[in-house]
Formats: sequence, structure tokens, C-alpha cells
Amino acid sequence: MSGGQTGGWWALEQELGQWRDAGRIADLWWRDDDAADVGPALDRLVDLHRELAVPLALAVVPSRATPTLAARLADVPAVDVLQHGYAHVNHGTPGEKKIELGAQRPAMVVLGELGTGWLALERLFGDRPLRVMVPPWNRIAPALVPTLPEIGFAGLSTFGARPRAHPVRGLRQINAHVDLIDWKGGRGFAGEEACLGALVGALSRARTETGEPVGLLSHHLAMDGGAWDFLRSFWERTKTMSGMRVRSAHELFASREAGV
Repeated sequence: MSGGQTGGWWALEQELGQWRDAGRIADLWWRDDDAADVGPALDRLVDLHRELAVPLALAVVPSRATPTLAARLADVPAVDVLQHGYAHVNHGTPGEKKIELGAQRPAMVVLGELGTGWLALERLFGDRPLRVMVPPWNRIAPALVPTLPEIGFAGLSTFGARPRAHPVRGLRQINAHVDLIDWKGGRGFAGEEACLGALVGALSRARTETGEPVGLLSHHLAMDGGAWDFLRSFWERTKTMSGMRVRSAHELFASREAGV
């Protein structure tokens, strides 16, 4: 290894070299979840986005979103607003993984909430929000997915490798793949090597199998100092790497290239 690179950074350079050798460029994007109001964590997130000029997609919880949040983002036009479920409330039964958009309630109730949530975002943000659904906890009942276009959604974003670019007609899926937080191991920073390893794995699958954009997932309200430090250094370093480009959510969800 040269330049003092750790194993993870070296592996990333090697993977991007394979993209370059194939004459291709990997697409990377950034999604941050659980936004609802202003505060020090949101300010830190927005400041980082501005300082590094990296496109940011902010998943906003409609039922909890405040006019203060809308005002804070009004002068940050490069932040894309996505819909993060409705209330980020768990309706799973005891023993189940947490889920808001599940099969525990009638579909019409769930869809009605999502429609109400969209109207709430429109009232706060006007025509700014993208018609992209980000399910809380990255989970949605399979039976609900085909109904999303029927109530106006054109995009879906969960976590992990997507089964296909278009789960149903009229709906494009673009996921996140690298979570900065170790939710099962103390809810702290997952660690540089773990995050870079997940990124390299996702890029490799994208190159050889799925062809999908690869997403970095942050949670500004839950991150510790290690996660914030990595987030900064990650964008500083990857922005200069050849074979990779950082793209905005509105570009990706509208791009034919993202649908291969």
C-alpha cells in the first residue's frame, strides 16, 4: 500500500480501477434519513453539504416536519427532499422487525397516510420534494410496492442491492448500501474499514451484476463524532477519485442511466 492508505481505501482504489479499465464510471449518491426539525445536527449536516459541495438527499418525516425546517432548507436549494414514510411509527407486532409500511394495517390506511404526508410536504416545501418514497427502517410490505405509482410516487429507496431497477411499471428503485451506524452493536460509528468494505462490495456488485448507483446512508440525529469525521473525510477523498462520480437524487431518479 502506498500513501499510507488503509486496506479499505486501497481496496476502493482497486475496485475503481476495474471500473476505469471497463471504460465505466460508478455512480455514488448520499441519503440522510429522519429529518423533521432544525437543530445542531441538521446545521452540521447542511454545513458539511455546503462546504464540500456534495449533493444531499434528505428523507423528511412528513407528520413531524416543521415550518422551521422548511425555512432552514429554503436557502439550500441543492438538498433534495424525499418523503420518509408518514410518522416514522413502528406498527410491527412484538418480535417483528420495526416497520411502518407493513401489512399489519389495511393497505388503504397506510396509503392514506402516505397521501396525507405528501400533502404536508407540499404545504411546507412547495414543488421541491421528489416523488420518492423512503420507507422508515427501509422496510415496506411487498404488496404495497405496486400501489406507490397509483398514489403518485415515481421512486423508491430502501437499503441493499435492489432486485431490479423498476420493481413495477412507473417506479424506479435506487437504494442506499453503506450505513455509517452499527445499529446492532451499540448504535455507534460502524468503523472506517466496515464502511469501506461495504462500499467496495456494493460497487463490485454494481459493476458485475446490478448496474445500480451506490448510496451512502447517514443519520444526522444519531451519529457520533467518529461517524461525522468519516463522513467528511469520505467525501473529501472520494470526490477526487477517478472512476466515480457523485450524483444528486433528482438526477438519478430522472436519469435513464439509473434504470439499467
